[in-house]
Order: sequence, then structure tokens, then C-alpha cells
Amino acid sequence: MTEREQYIPGPASGAQIRKDGEKWTLILVRELRHSQEKVWQALTDPTHLREWAPFDADGNLGTVGNTVKLTTVGAPALRVTETTVTRADAPELLEYKWGGFDMRWELQAVGGGTRLTLWTNIGHRFIALGAAGWHICFDVLDHLLSGKPIGRMVGPEAVKFGGWQRLHAEYAKQFGIKTPDGPSQKGRTN
Repeated sequence: MTEREQYIPGPASGAQIRKDGEKWTLILVRELRHSQEKVWQALTDPTHLREWAPFDADGNLGTVGNTVKLTTVGAPALRVTETTVTRADAPELLEYKWGGFDMRWELQAVGGGTRLTLWTNIGHRFIALGAAGWHICFDVLDHLLSGKPIGRMVGPEAVKFGGWQRLHAEYAKQFGIKTPDGPSQKGRTN
């Protein structure tokens, strides 16, 4: 059995949401057993991003001012957005936009590893979806950095994965968000 076949995501954890006016922010925290430098490289290098992130990058995200095209992986229609890196304080802080999403990555040394925190704005009805998707991306990242890659799981492929369905339901419950599988969404405006 391969590493991927054995992979089962842990319970929904390390996520919170904040609301500021009409703006929602999803905050995900993950403790990784890898150095800040190693995690930084995985967040900025296109070759590494291709192994775990929900987008491909045509350039390095590690330098302020770099303009990079980000292509969403697994989207029904090819979605390419151009971003400019607005902050890159290696190996501690990275900021850019992905589509309409503000992306802020904070890396803090903790023991021999790194506490990785992602702050991203998101539509309220997509919070549980986003939390479940990023949870799996972070698991894939951890496996990759441990030298045991399981391959990227994003978009429709991730949704078909049984662990994603469970995570989505757990995050929805945690955040008090009704899912399409739950009570009727008719008339909901969240």
C-alpha cells in the first residue's frame, strides 16, 4: 500500500474565522516538524508549490515586487491570475493575492520546527470548504517535506477523497455553517 493510500487526515483543528464588517478571514495554523527555511522554500518555489498547493506558479514568490502568474489547479475552467508579491521577509512572512484572496503566510520557529499560519479572506459560504481543502494541502506539504510525498490533492480530486468530506462536515459544524448535505440551503444568503 502506498503512502497516499494509507493517508487519513486527522480531525478538523487549528482553524478559526474572523469577521470584520462584511469581510471574513479564515486562519489556519499547523505545526510542522521542519525548519522555517525548508517551509519557506515550499511556500515560494514553483517546483515545491506544484507538489502540494492548490495553484501552480510560473515564478518564485520569495521576493517583493516579483510578478507571478498563479494557475488554479483542478478548477472547472482554467483560472490564471497575476499577482505581485507585496511582502517577503524570509523566512518569516509572505504576502500576495491569489485571485481575489489576500494570502498572508506567517512562519514562526517553534522547537525544531515551524508554526505555519495562513490568513486568507474568503466568502462566508466557502469557509468550511476552504478549511478542509487547506487542511489536506498542509498534510500533503508535511509529507512532502518529510521526504514521503503523497501527491497533490486539490479541486475535484480532493472533494472525491473521503477524508475531505469528513473534514468539510467537521469544519462546518465547528464554524456553525450549514452545508448543502445538511438542512436545505433554499433561501440562505450567507
